[in-house]
Amino acid sequence: MIGRAAAVAVLLALVVAPFVPMGGMRQYVLHVVIQIFIWSFIGGAWSLMGRFGLVSLGHGAFLGVGAYTTTLLWNFYGLTPWLGTLVAMAAAVVLALIVAYPCSRFGIIGHYFALVTLAVGEVVRLLIIAERDWTGGSLGLTLKTAGAGGSLLAAQSADKRVFYYAALIVWLIGLWVWVRLDRSMARAAMEAIGEDEVAAASVGVHVARFKLAITALSAALTAFGGVVYAQYITYVNPETLAGIGVSLRIVFAVVLGGMYSWLGPTVGTALTITLQEYLRVKFGLRLIGMAETIYGLLLVVFIIFLPAGIYGSVRALLARRRAPAPATA
Repeated sequence: MIGRAAAVAVLLALVVAPFVPMGGMRQYVLHVVIQIFIWSFIGGAWSLMGRFGLVSLGHGAFLGVGAYTTTLLWNFYGLTPWLGTLVAMAAAVVLALIVAYPCSRFGIIGHYFALVTLAVGEVVRLLIIAERDWTGGSLGLTLKTAGAGGSLLAAQSADKRVFYYAALIVWLIGLWVWVRLDRSMARAAMEAIGEDEVAAASVGVHVARFKLAITALSAALTAFGGVVYAQYITYVNPETLAGIGVSLRIVFAVVLGGMYSWLGPTVGTALTITLQEYLRVKFGLRLIGMAETIYGLLLVVFIIFLPAGIYGSVRALLARRRAPAPATA
């Protein structure tokens, strides 16, 4: 009951946060929090695979497919992002199945699976750059505006509070999906597959079906996150929405926070984005690349000393302290 009351209190605080007096910092604070919500959702989508041993280093591919599909459909054909999102998620699922089915069929797992996904992410990034007549190449592409005040049909708004509440809802949906999966029978099946695929198959677990399903779900959610981010930023770029860089950014944040906990990706994302913004504001252009260096150092430290991540390790520590002491004879 205490935990549920605390969750309700935090949710209420998040709901009223945009109306709290912040002076001239309101727009900047909302911008940072919106990014935390969106990237936490994307990190949670990645952890659906990562926690079961399906380590993907190419989720930037699904992110880029989602962002560019809706942007191109809107810019060139006027298709509303509300429908473009469905097309984007379907395209990401198709790409995920094209990659995952051969890997499952030929037993490509572990480091080899990670390398395959890494290559897919780079292929998508290079394809975006090559099709510069459509995508703008390495210079990126700006989303066509529907008017100064925004448009519901175009999913655009000049008021950051609209995107704040939209990002909050998206983040809550991501947590709900994570919890639903965690409480389903699929969790036990995927954990068995992650431990030993042959042993899991011997007890009746359909290995290929579960692996394809979890990969498709993760890809669809990641593409949806890419759509939301593109609609908010109104600009897409292959370096920030596809390829190795963004894929590793997702992995770093999730591992830092803890991929085995429902709030782990949120904690890791909040820490990395806050650190990046602090360094940018504090040092400007004097320490370019310092945020990534600190990410790497923190990742090494936490993998060695806190393999469950920040949130996962803290939760385990509190659980041990609350556990009753063993009775003595």
